[in-house]
Amino acid sequence: MSAPAGAKRLATVTIPAPDLRPDAFLSHGVGEARGFWARGRHWVAHRGVAVELSPDVPSGADRFGWVAERAREIALAALLPEGAARGSRIRFYGGMSFCPDHEPSDVWAAFPAWRFQVPEFELEGDDSGDAWLRARTLVGAEESGDVFVRLRHRAEALRAELAALADRSRAVHEPVRGERTATDRATWEAAVDESLRIIRGGSVSKVVLARTLDVAFDEDGAAVDVVDVVSHLWEASCGSHVFMFEPEPGAALVGAAPETVATLRDGVFHATAVAGSIRRGASPREQAELAAELLASDKDRVEQRIALDDMVTRLETVSHQIRKDPQPHVLTLARIQHLETEIRASVPPDVGILDLLRLLHPTPAVCGLPRDTAMKFLSDEEPFDRGWYAGPVGWFDADGNGIFAPALRTGVTDGCDWRLFAGAGIVEGSVPALEWDETTIKFEPMLEALEASGADLGRASRAGSALSSSRRGQEDPVA
Repeated sequence: MSAPAGAKRLATVTIPAPDLRPDAFLSHGVGEARGFWARGRHWVAHRGVAVELSPDVPSGADRFGWVAERAREIALAALLPEGAARGSRIRFYGGMSFCPDHEPSDVWAAFPAWRFQVPEFELEGDDSGDAWLRARTLVGAEESGDVFVRLRHRAEALRAELAALADRSRAVHEPVRGERTATDRATWEAAVDESLRIIRGGSVSKVVLARTLDVAFDEDGAAVDVVDVVSHLWEASCGSHVFMFEPEPGAALVGAAPETVATLRDGVFHATAVAGSIRRGASPREQAELAAELLASDKDRVEQRIALDDMVTRLETVSHQIRKDPQPHVLTLARIQHLETEIRASVPPDVGILDLLRLLHPTPAVCGLPRDTAMKFLSDEEPFDRGWYAGPVGWFDADGNGIFAPALRTGVTDGCDWRLFAGAGIVEGSVPALEWDETTIKFEPMLEALEASGADLGRASRAGSALSSSRRGQEDPVA
């Protein structure tokens, strides 16, 4: 389905919904398309589909431009209450595949080359306890007379129903036994060796090689609840960009990315160049020692500099007002530490978030450099379809604002089984065994979220608490 045809227009009503919880809102919407996006104190959850944008143009077309144009048409035709800024609250949630020519199949069947949804209901809030509930619908000219009254009634009815559920405890699920199957280690380390060979040959300076970990459940029809999974992931990962996108019931992508590809708000761009890794350490002293070791590592500084320089070079084609940290700092996460540099820029009014994604995706942090050569190498060496792994996921509005993170530290499910993804940047000086260890650490957030949601994977699990709108004082995010 693509943009609405004819005289159909989007109408939106917003009401205050203090103290409504995103987990109850999402669980109440089981059987619908759903999504959740959060970083730190801000979060938004959504359900239902009022409008959808998905491919109906030939493969190879400019997907960024096509999506932006269709979104603009929808926003310009929108019906909003008197005094509301046109398009200001119409957000398109979703993402894009890593490769533009991706064809949906198997576990990625619900995830074509791009897919964005404007939800029927959207709940947005932060740690203050305030929240706002939006209701939307498509209407024709003959229906528009009392549409805002009807929408307000729908929103208020849902708010009342969710408020009545607020004090109910979450169900305790019986453990569901699962079996893990990882990429063959010898095969993957051989691919790392091949990466190093072409790096030494000079055709690339970096490639980001990924591997998978499959989780299959024994019992027919048994599955962990995807809302529980993202709930526990967010509880452990409040400083990361936590996301869930379920465009069709049961088919969901969940993850916690440590970085953004691009954030744009009123002409101000922000992103982070993240690369280089070392474990966190078991004590504050060991953490500080390892952070100092990471800062002193020539290999990791080179890897991070590759990502930074390429992003800045691409931004220079649209902005000459680019500001970046003079030196990288250490981003300390719950299990791993990275080198990170903040990047900010001012961009012209005619440059939107999707224009910036066209420039920046895929960054060297998720692909390699040079981009085309690295992508060709990954296509040849990785024995699986990346699908949306490492692709941009997030939201944008018709004014060009938005936030997109790469789909990292992630898992995709078909409603029962899961496939998890983790990658490592390979540069001169990389050691295959250490890169394997790094990807093992990167699987941990999703594995622990699955276990906390009832998956019995034969490991010691760690309890987590439910998604809620009161999350002050959380500790470090998960890598």
